[in-house]
Amino acid sequence: MANSIEFAKSYTGILDEVYQRAAVSNCLNSGGRMVRAGRNAKEILIPKIEVTGLGDYTRNVGYKTGSITWSYETHTFTYDRAIRLFADVMDVEEGGIVDCFVQAGAELQRTQVAPEGDAFTFSEIASTEGVTMESEDLSSADAEDLLAALRTVTSDMDERQVSTGSRILFITPTLNGVIQDFSYANPNRSNRVMERFSRVVEVPQVRFYSAIDLLSGDDDQFGYQKRAQTYKKTSDVALVDGKTYYTKSGDVYTPVATADLDVDDIGTYYEVDVAGGKDLNFMVVEKSAIIKYAKHVASRIFSPDELESLDSYMLKYRRYAICSVLENKLDGVYVSASTS
Repeated sequence: MANSIEFAKSYTGILDEVYQRAAVSNCLNSGGRMVRAGRNAKEILIPKIEVTGLGDYTRNVGYKTGSITWSYETHTFTYDRAIRLFADVMDVEEGGIVDCFVQAGAELQRTQVAPEGDAFTFSEIASTEGVTMESEDLSSADAEDLLAALRTVTSDMDERQVSTGSRILFITPTLNGVIQDFSYANPNRSNRVMERFSRVVEVPQVRFYSAIDLLSGDDDQFGYQKRAQTYKKTSDVALVDGKTYYTKSGDVYTPVATADLDVDDIGTYYEVDVAGGKDLNFMVVEKSAIIKYAKHVASRIFSPDELESLDSYMLKYRRYAICSVLENKLDGVYVSASTS
């Protein structure tokens, strides 16, 4: 019988990991007051106060009487996500990587938790009722177009008396690159509008949507995805001016041109049921306008000795959080969405 000699294998400390950025929305995290307020309840109450302005003082009557309005707005923790991961003890040992779960935990944070947390944050802000969101086709915009759009936003916020000290610009790397290249190539051309932001944060497009769906984990569907637009058969009996109707062919919905609309065909038309998510170009946020707080974060590794039914390691992670816009500070948020 011929000799059979298996060559020894050497394991390195190099990890072949997927490319992924850490969280980019952490700069919006709320401070210590939010920690105290969110300690016990599922809902938190934010006080709102308004007072009347000044009136004339007269020698005979004296002061005019004004009023104080004190009320509360309710915000609810809406982000409750979790996962547990198992690895058989023999798989870990035979894999030759003792710290497998340490690396797996870091990979979970970097490739799953951070991107989903960012996507949730930006979609919650963008979809808040009352937040200004404009559709703009900036796919082929040059730097001067982008700088003009940003100047319009900052000027509008200035006129609305939005604080300037903590305005943050979130923008895709592609659009920010257009501005940077212009600034380097044209040092004498003004880009002073960029000084109106306390910081500029690049957000990869795959985390930057106006609406997302958080997948439940059923049928091996995990994480999040850009919200797909859904349709339903219209219940209209007459054509509604300004409404877009669609025809269906297979799984494809095609908008009907205004000139082709026919009330006799209305029974075959569809309309949008749930609007889909849009790619975001940029977002301007004044930090104090946002509540962003993780009330409960649990992350733990269990050894095989701690599990009754499995001879495995287990990594358990849960995050319970909130991201919401304050009602009196809607002027502190602006969203530019793609037209596609």
